[in-house]
Amino acid sequence: MNEHVGNDRLGVVTAPRTIRIERILPGPIERVWTYLTESDKRKKWLAEGPMANYVGGDVELTFYHSQLSNEPAPADYQKYEGHTNKGKVTRYEPPTLLSFTWPESTGEPSEVTFDLTASGSDTLLRVTHTRLAGKDSMVNVASGWHTHLGVLIDHLNGEQTRGFWDKFSRLEKEYTQIITG
Repeated sequence: MNEHVGNDRLGVVTAPRTIRIERILPGPIERVWTYLTESDKRKKWLAEGPMANYVGGDVELTFYHSQLSNEPAPADYQKYEGHTNKGKVTRYEPPTLLSFTWPESTGEPSEVTFDLTASGSDTLLRVTHTRLAGKDSMVNVASGWHTHLGVLIDHLNGEQTRGFWDKFSRLEKEYTQIITG
């Protein structure tokens, strides 16, 4: 039975090597868009760094998970503190659609897409990550997006995030069951 309901439901596999997670975020699309594209706002829930506002431009995401919640990273993940992902913007349609490449261990980049739609006074956000390297990558990415989106919701609601790594570890187990069977 899926214990995740409402705004914490698990992502779904929509195609081979593809995961999608949907969330209702508080506030209008324009506000949410700034949390995707502006480094000073994005670093509060995901990673900081420059992002071009045109197709073909560079994206650099530097991760500081230690700044996202009140708990230290597990030993296996401490080596990623300060890690930078480099990609390219593939779609840029403010304020409703943003896509960029994401590095994969196989060399062929994957792609993440943020699709925003008005939902009353709130915003429906669909995060779709495609061309993932394999099942292990799918588990890691699904757990990561799920956890990071929880941080974004906390931040947009003015709440402090607690237990980032605790939640991530629990979700890794759940997504492993779903994705690898």
